[in-house]
Amino acid sequence: MSEHDFTRQLPFDGAPPTRSISLFQAIHIDAPLLGLILTLCTLGLFVVYSASNENINLVYRQATYIGVGLTAMFVVAQVHPRNFYRWAPWLYTLGVGLLIAVLLVGTNAKGAQRWLDLPGLPRFQPSELLKLVVPMMVAWFLSSRILPPANRPVITSIAIIALPCVLIAKQPDLGTALLIGSSGIFVVFLAGISFRLIATTMALGAAALPALWYVMHDYQKQRVLTFLSPERDPLGAGWNIIQSKVAIGSGGVYGKGWLDGTQSHLNFLPESSTDFIIAVFAEEFGLFGCIGLVAIYLLIVFRGLYISAQAQDTNSRLLSGSITLTFFVYVFVNIGMVSGLLPVVGVPLPLVSVGGTSIVTLMLGFGVLMSVETHKNWLSQ
Repeated sequence: MSEHDFTRQLPFDGAPPTRSISLFQAIHIDAPLLGLILTLCTLGLFVVYSASNENINLVYRQATYIGVGLTAMFVVAQVHPRNFYRWAPWLYTLGVGLLIAVLLVGTNAKGAQRWLDLPGLPRFQPSELLKLVVPMMVAWFLSSRILPPANRPVITSIAIIALPCVLIAKQPDLGTALLIGSSGIFVVFLAGISFRLIATTMALGAAALPALWYVMHDYQKQRVLTFLSPERDPLGAGWNIIQSKVAIGSGGVYGKGWLDGTQSHLNFLPESSTDFIIAVFAEEFGLFGCIGLVAIYLLIVFRGLYISAQAQDTNSRLLSGSITLTFFVYVFVNIGMVSGLLPVVGVPLPLVSVGGTSIVTLMLGFGVLMSVETHKNWLSQ
C-alpha cells in the first residue's frame, strides 16, 4: 500500500467524517482494551507487592513504569495509521543501527551485552523496540505488494526479519531474537502465504535444529538440558523450575491467599517478581485465580484480533494482527516455561512482571492497536 492509498480513502480531501463520535473515540482510546489493560496492571501491582516481600518501593517503581507506558500508549494512539507506514523504513534503520551500537559500545551485565548507556539518557535495551519495529517494517514491505505474496517477497521478508535477529542473538539473547522473529513471521503468515510453504518452512526448521545446538552458548544448552530433566541437577540448574512447580502445585484450587505464599516469601523461588511471578500468583490465588488471569489475557488477544479484522487498510491489518499474536506468544512462553512445558528463556509475564522497557514497549504496541481502531472512521468513508 502506498501513501496515496491512505489519502484516497479519506473523505472531503482528508477531513474526518462529520458524524458524532464518543469521547474515547475523540481522544483515540479504545475503551474495552484500556479497561482490560488497567485491570491487568492493577492486578500485577498486587502480585509484585507480595512477590517482592512487600517492598512498596518496587511497587512505586512499577507503577511509574506503567504510568510512563500509558502515556506513551496515549501519544502513539494519536498518530494516524498512515504514519506507521511512512516511518517504518526509518525506524527499522534506526533500530538496526542501535543493535550494531550495542555490539560495539554496549553495556555488559551478567555476561551479556544488551544495553546502551548514552549520555543524558537512562540505560535502555534497543532489542525491546525491535519487537514493534520489525513487524512494522515487514507490514510496510508486504502491504505494497500483491497478496498473498509470491516466493520472492516472502524471501525478502525473511531477510528483513533475520538481520536484527542475528544481531540480537550475538548479544547473546536468543530468547528475544526468537520472539522478534516470531513477530515478523506473523506478518508473513497473515499476508496469506500458502500452507505448502508453511509446511516446507517448518520441515526445514526442524531439520536445522541439530545444527542450532552447535552454535548455542553453554548456558543456552544448559537450559535445554534442564528443561528435559530438571531433576538431574535439583540444587543447581534445575532449582528454579522445580521450586516453580512446587509453588504452582501448592496453591491448589483456591490458593493460599494474598501475601500468604511460602515459596517466594521464604526465598525458595528465585526471580519471583520477574520471570517467575506467575508461580507466586498461582500459589496465592490457586487454579481459579489463574483461570481468571488467563481469561484477561485472552480477552486482550480477542480484542486485538477484532481490531485487526476491522482495520481499513492492509498495512494496519497486518501490523495490528502481528502485535496481537506476538503478545499472545509472550504470555504463552512465560506460562509455559514457568510450568515446565517450555525451556526457560527469560521472558517476563506481560504487564505483571517487573520491568520498565518491556512495559513501555507493550504499551506502544497497544497504542498502535488503538490508533488503528479509533482512526478507522476517518478511513472508512
